[in-house]
Amino acid sequence: MSEITVGSKLPEAKLLVVGANGPEAVELGEKLRGRKVVIFGLPGAYTGTCSTAHVPSFIRTAGKFAEKGVDEIICIAVNDPFVMKAWGEATGATAAGITFLSDADGGFAKAVGLSFDAPPAGLFGRSKRYALLAEDGVVKMLHLEASPGQCEISGGETLLDAI
Repeated sequence: MSEITVGSKLPEAKLLVVGANGPEAVELGEKLRGRKVVIFGLPGAYTGTCSTAHVPSFIRTAGKFAEKGVDEIICIAVNDPFVMKAWGEATGATAAGITFLSDADGGFAKAVGLSFDAPPAGLFGRSKRYALLAEDGVVKMLHLEASPGQCEISGGETLLDAI
């Protein structure tokens, strides 16, 4: 698929989260229906820019997004749900109210046209770095980085200022 753009309807996707009894499916379409949601995607849990810049930017801005009517902030990465749970807790993002969802097989990244490989870094089928605002599942704003190692236009503050 070609990359999503402003005006695109986000595809139905099954993502994963660790629940009380282990991994549980989360229907993204149900989470988005009738809601204003920020989604930010990134190459991987515990990776440099993701841990030092991207996630912290949304922790810092979570309260201000809520003030602007955002119902939920969701981080999606191509990692297993156990890693996503641990990373959300380790960064303080879970405590800040940010939802971490696993795109374990990279299906969502592929479906929105934002999958990439970086063999020298050992990254295959990962997600490009982006942040978007969706209303009722339709992309209203999309900030896509030119390079996965950058976190400039996809940071929390930049998206917040654009809303």
